[in-house]
Amino acid sequence: MTLLAEQPGIHFPAPDDTTAPAPAEWRGYARDEVRLLVAGRDGLVHTSFRAIADHLTRGDLLVVNDSATEARELDATLLGRGPVVLHLAQRLGQGAWAVELRTAPGAHRSVLDAAEGDVVTAGGLRLTLTAPYPGGVSSPTGHGNRLWRASVAGDVGGVLRDHGRPIAYGYLDRRYPLAAYQTVFGVRPGSAEMPSAARPFTPELVTGLVARGIQVAPVTLHTGVSSQEAGEAPAPEWFEVSATTARIVRETKLAGGRIVAVGTTVTRALESAVVHRGRRGTTLRAGRGWTERVVTPERPAAIVDGLVTGWHDPHASHLLLVEAVAGRELTQRAYDAAVDAGYLWHEFGDAALLLP
Repeated sequence: MTLLAEQPGIHFPAPDDTTAPAPAEWRGYARDEVRLLVAGRDGLVHTSFRAIADHLTRGDLLVVNDSATEARELDATLLGRGPVVLHLAQRLGQGAWAVELRTAPGAHRSVLDAAEGDVVTAGGLRLTLTAPYPGGVSSPTGHGNRLWRASVAGDVGGVLRDHGRPIAYGYLDRRYPLAAYQTVFGVRPGSAEMPSAARPFTPELVTGLVARGIQVAPVTLHTGVSSQEAGEAPAPEWFEVSATTARIVRETKLAGGRIVAVGTTVTRALESAVVHRGRRGTTLRAGRGWTERVVTPERPAAIVDGLVTGWHDPHASHLLLVEAVAGRELTQRAYDAAVDAGYLWHEFGDAALLLP
């Protein structure tokens, strides 16, 4: 388990009362009618996501995540203890998964006092906890483990198909169908949670962007669970940057266009495929596999010039990535403005376009 060497440098009050309780469509809006705060060298602009093209330039490249969300939450029983909520975070190989146990009902908190050898049952599956994941103590408090490697017996695909539901936490007003957790770009199933920065995009919006000379290219990063505690780095995730996307990124850079990552997942994938060439600088090559790359101000982005993102909680590890791309001052100004204006947080909330 890796702990971050630094904490986010920006500070703002936890927006408990402004978390989006439901998807935009269930609140009477189209997906692209959520609010958008644009933050750049010329100041701050409050607008609608539908107007994002007005703040990009012909020749810019939006890089998106084509991973689709799977229904990875199950009601389960921790033998000898009672009901828990099981989150299947990552496929690790034949019969092995990274998993998280959370309190039932509602999945409000991690179960930190499970132990090696504990058995969990869920809808015909039998899981045995074998070791903390990815290694060492997987709680930044040093007390207990949040993520576990588990050996799994049973038909995982069938159980998820029959009993699985999207991973959700206690701030939503009710359960929503898996379709609400898919983005327009999601064509490769594999994410435990939605790559939510891309949720406001619609087919019509993408068509308009392309018509204005703004390119779109995909990468893949299959997300794990996002419930990191303060100080906890993201766990390893599987990514792929194709040769075609790498070429488009290089050509965009050479032509003077900006690389705008749609989400922290895209940033992590791109920066995991960066090749450092000494005094000749850096470039992007095709790459795939498990990445442990964590983008922070200490290890900043080399390829990404801008970021489309949702709003993250104080002390979340994702904030370090946002700072690394946008800079501490711009990030602080954006978050101050979002808090003051009542922007909505979390996966169904409002968005930011950060262009340092």
